[in-house]
Amino acid sequence: MRYVAPARESVDPAVFGRPPLAGWGEFAELLDGPQWPALDALNARWPAGTRERFVPQAPALLADGRHYEQRIAETGAIATRERNWHDLFNALAWLRHAPLKRALNAQQVAEIARVGPKIRTRPQCALTHFDEAGVILALRDPTLLALWDAHDWHGLFWRRRDAWRDGSLELVVFGHALLEHALTPHRLLVGKAIAVIGEGPSCERVARAIAQRRLLRDPQELRPLPLSGIPGWHEGNASEAFHRSAPCYQPLRAGRVYPQPLLV
Repeated sequence: MRYVAPARESVDPAVFGRPPLAGWGEFAELLDGPQWPALDALNARWPAGTRERFVPQAPALLADGRHYEQRIAETGAIATRERNWHDLFNALAWLRHAPLKRALNAQQVAEIARVGPKIRTRPQCALTHFDEAGVILALRDPTLLALWDAHDWHGLFWRRRDAWRDGSLELVVFGHALLEHALTPHRLLVGKAIAVIGEGPSCERVARAIAQRRLLRDPQELRPLPLSGIPGWHEGNASEAFHRSAPCYQPLRAGRVYPQPLLV
């Protein structure tokens, strides 16, 4: 069933104080103010000299006949629906993670050039899934990877609960649809994740690997990560019973094998 975001005036303000939206506090006035932010307010957040701009998704813009991704690549214009949560979160993802967004856009455009605008390739599906629901999980303790590989959610989120607090894991939430879903309290969130092992700036390394076509060539590269199991992300997960039966915890499908994590 297609998710329908709540009206701005009906959003519980408490959601902006809980993960994942609490992590986007630098945009607080754009998110939880009484009025929708104008596109000029979003464009004012770009660093000086940035080529991209958010522009209204109006008939005059769409009349150019370009694909959404081609328009960004060729003109820098990011078609944006005003008074729309999904597009607002997309804009915030651009403002915070422009290198990642540019890498995704470049690969989408390359696929369109290869097969045309009416065909969806496996790389395009992978790129879109990550754009919409993507997270990056950097594991400083590689022993946690085996739990994740096996979908041992009880182990990853309960027995190793401290790992989510002591620096053994570092999470970056990127997908704008995932952020939009977080507007609904108590929703069980699951990200489509890229795993990273090692120290260093994981976002930069992921963006580089996408640009080099070493990542996101197939949707099967992405791992499910039930974010609602992370301490503090869902009110029910303070109980062990949650980690035994939460609907967001799916078993590993027979024959499913994940690719090796990206090394940084």
